[in-house]
Amino acid sequence: MPERVPLQERFSAPSVMGVINVTPDSFSDGGLHLRVEPAVTAAWGMLEAGAAIVDVGGESTRPGSLGVSADEELARVEPVLADLGGAPVSVDTSKAAVARRALELGVELVNDVTALRHDPELAGVVADAGAYLCLMHMQGEPRTMQEDPRYDDVVSDVKRFLEERLAFAVSEGIDEERVCLDPGIGFGKTAAHNFELVRRLGELVAIGRPVLIGLSRKSSLGTLTGTPRGTLAASVGAAVAAFERGATILRVHDVREHVEALAAASAVRG
Repeated sequence: MPERVPLQERFSAPSVMGVINVTPDSFSDGGLHLRVEPAVTAAWGMLEAGAAIVDVGGESTRPGSLGVSADEELARVEPVLADLGGAPVSVDTSKAAVARRALELGVELVNDVTALRHDPELAGVVADAGAYLCLMHMQGEPRTMQEDPRYDDVVSDVKRFLEERLAFAVSEGIDEERVCLDPGIGFGKTAAHNFELVRRLGELVAIGRPVLIGLSRKSSLGTLTGTPRGTLAASVGAAVAAFERGATILRVHDVREHVEALAAASAVRG
C-alpha cells in the first residue's frame, strides 16, 4: 500500500482537476477523446496547463445516459491510463473491477458518483490500495435524475447524505484523511438547487473534508447565458465563486483559463 499524505495536503486550494471523457456520448465532449492518442495528448496538455490531476472516465453520467459493462468501460480507459503511467490521474468509476485495474496502473484517486452505493466491492478495493476517494451526491440515477428532482432543503439533504457516506467509507477501512466530498452539481438537481449549493457551500465545508465542485459546462450555466452549456466565462466565474466559498478542487474542462482565474482569486484572497 503506497504511503499518501492527507488529501488536503495533496490538493491545496485551489486545485484544478481536468476532465477526460473517454466516451462517445458525454454532454460536453462526447467522442472527442474516445481514441487513445487524442485522450492522452489532451491529458498531458491539461497537466502542462496547471491541472493538479486529470480525471479519466469511460462511462457517461450525463442526464438520460445508460450504463456500460465493466468490460466496455475498461476497454475504453485502460489504454489511456497505461499511456499516462506516472502522471497524476484519477479514475471516474463506480465499478470495483475498473478501479482495481486503474489503481494497478498508477491511478491515485477513485471518483465515484454513486458514493460507494453501486458496487459493494469498491470500498474494499479503495481501502486496500490506500487510494484517495471522492464521494458524490446524486439523487436517483443518470437515466432519470433530472426528471423531477425535489428536496426539503437541498443543502441540508446533501450534507446529511455526504456525512452518511463518509461514515460508511470510514467503517469500510478507508482513511478519512484520503476522502473528499462532491455535492454533485447537476446530478438530480435543478439550476436553483445547484446555485444554492454553491451559495451555501460553507455548510458542506463544515463537514471537515475538502470539497470538489464541478460546474464546468453544466446546463445550469446555460440558463444564465442562453446557451446549452453556458460559456467558458460562466464556467470560470462559477469556479471562482465556489473557491471563494471554500471549494478545494475544481473539476473543469478548460484547464488553463481556470488555473489562471483561480490563481488571481487566490492572490487577492492572500
